[in-house]
Amino acid sequence: LCCECGQFHLLLDNHLYNFQDEVDDELTCHICLQPLLQPMDTPCGHTYCFKCLENFMQEYNFCPMDRKKLSFQQCHKSSLLVRNLLDKLVVFCPFKAECQQTMQRCELEAHLQNRCPGFKKYKSELQRKKNPISKGKEDPPARVETNTPKDPEVPSAGSSLVAESSAAAVVSLGTVEPGLVNPAFEETEEGENLPQRTSLVAETTTVEIHREDPEEELGMRIVGGKDTPLGNIVVQEVLRDSVIAADGRIAPGDHILEVNGVNISSVTHCQAVSFLRHPGPVLHLMVLQEKGFSNKTAQQDSSSATNREVIHVTLIKRDRSEPLGIKLIRKTDEPGIFILDLLEGGLAAKNGKLSRNDRVLSINGQDLRQGTPEAAAQIIQTTESRVNFVILRQPGVQLPEQVEDGSTSNSSSSSNGGSPVHHRRRVDQNHYRRKSTYQKGYASHEKTVAIKKEPKESLGITIGGGRDNKNKLPIYVTSVQPIGCLFRDGRIKRGDVLLSINGIDLTHLNYYEAVSALKSNAASHSVVLKALEIIPLNAPEPSLDIKEQGFGWSPLWIAWLGLPSYLHCCQDIVLSKGNLESWGFSIVGGFEESKGNKPFFIKTIVPGTPAFRDRKLKCGDEIVAVNGVPAIGMSNSELIPMLKEQRNKVTLTVVSWPGSLV
Repeated sequence: LCCECGQFHLLLDNHLYNFQDEVDDELTCHICLQPLLQPMDTPCGHTYCFKCLENFMQEYNFCPMDRKKLSFQQCHKSSLLVRNLLDKLVVFCPFKAECQQTMQRCELEAHLQNRCPGFKKYKSELQRKKNPISKGKEDPPARVETNTPKDPEVPSAGSSLVAESSAAAVVSLGTVEPGLVNPAFEETEEGENLPQRTSLVAETTTVEIHREDPEEELGMRIVGGKDTPLGNIVVQEVLRDSVIAADGRIAPGDHILEVNGVNISSVTHCQAVSFLRHPGPVLHLMVLQEKGFSNKTAQQDSSSATNREVIHVTLIKRDRSEPLGIKLIRKTDEPGIFILDLLEGGLAAKNGKLSRNDRVLSINGQDLRQGTPEAAAQIIQTTESRVNFVILRQPGVQLPEQVEDGSTSNSSSSSNGGSPVHHRRRVDQNHYRRKSTYQKGYASHEKTVAIKKEPKESLGITIGGGRDNKNKLPIYVTSVQPIGCLFRDGRIKRGDVLLSINGIDLTHLNYYEAVSALKSNAASHSVVLKALEIIPLNAPEPSLDIKEQGFGWSPLWIAWLGLPSYLHCCQDIVLSKGNLESWGFSIVGGFEESKGNKPFFIKTIVPGTPAFRDRKLKCGDEIVAVNGVPAIGMSNSELIPMLKEQRNKVTLTVVSWPGSLV
């Protein structure tokens, strides 16, 4: 909370104020559309906020209004008269519940520090939270816990991962399983001895984050969740100068497994956001971090089978290409192959006899005690029908419950250990002919709002996005101010995507073009706005809005997935590699007969690979096409070979949405 204006906003953004009266248009910045702060005049006669102009000039060399050539050094402070007029604008105290006073804008900071009972109450509550007595692990909100699925598998998964956190888990990503684009190896014409193939090393690590201000945001963007094809919660981006960036241990691509001891590997996206936004001075995160490829040879089997149970399991495939839905891993501290996870809805999960952490001794009579996940995958893929497992199980490991075919829980094949995996998820939309509803998350509804207004009355909204944004977003409403005609009308809401104003298309404009179009049309007696409302199909978590105030607000990542395809802005990413390299990314999604079409998403990007070095591809990106061939209607088994056939160069057409900020 800013101590100068008493409102939430990003550190580098302007202060926010609630003005008592409509502010004259001449005193408004044409970049942020708010009353000027630290006004700066340009040589061409326009005036902007200092921060707005400074940020604009970092990317452009012209005036936002008339596009005349301009440098920031040519600009100067506005006259003392203008600055005094702005300082005397009357504002409300932001703590309306405890304080109903009004004052000049220049007096607000002193009022907050010395006289405001609301700000005094806020500071005392903040100080109480910082009290050392209350430090330690913060319990997550009770409402989130009650919404978490009571799946008996979640604790066992969490405990198995915790038990292995002290040692690196070597996760193999080789083979042509659905959901995985051969990041681990390329087959050569001469052939290779399967056990010698490289494996991807991934470590589970516990990271302790300390915050001086328990309310301070962590500063990272996340994607994924059990209600999306990605399954796990994945870090998409770490913001510069943030708490996470200062700590330095968490990086894009890391999978977040636990928050303050609570397993979040099978919670929805909104629940994960709520957990990560929960305030507290100390935050304990368990993350799975991919470290790149390793050529380590298997160690000698020195472990004893004492007190362990040997179990025989037979799975019957309907045809040779049917995946079993098993994730296999190899550990650095113990030889052999282990079951990391069973994909819900998969053949193995339906059978119900295999369990997490089972060690695979043999498949179809072939000894795998010193084997690799790649070798296991080769056996499984070449088997026509019956796949016979012999596994070793520690006592006390619980068998997973039978999973119904309609389950919406998801797992990723990114950490797959060589077994073919096909995700089973009920999604009936595709990229080009997608319905407005994305799974169980959000729907979009187009609306037309016609308003009669005074010519000088402002719309009273702030906007974000624009096709010049790095994610090439459509224009959306970041706030509806308590002044202006749209607040009075009540139909335009925060998060609405603006399609047009008075017939002028806004969907292809950059931010400044959209501001100009809104500004010029707002001068009319009547305004007709077309907008797309993004509607959560389930009630959102109340805590999700805690830090989404003012200009810093943006929709959750999962909300963008509900947009119709005509609002998608695709970009081509060209990757190049050597003959013996792999592309270095994994995917989830694709067509299934029983489930229909679902988009392909980038699940993981492996350090040290072409996809990692290029820096343009991000976790959570949606693949639209490969070398110009649309991915719509393709299954995993069709798209994976297409990607592997591209020996040295591939063009991926992707849609990229910003992850949710926590």
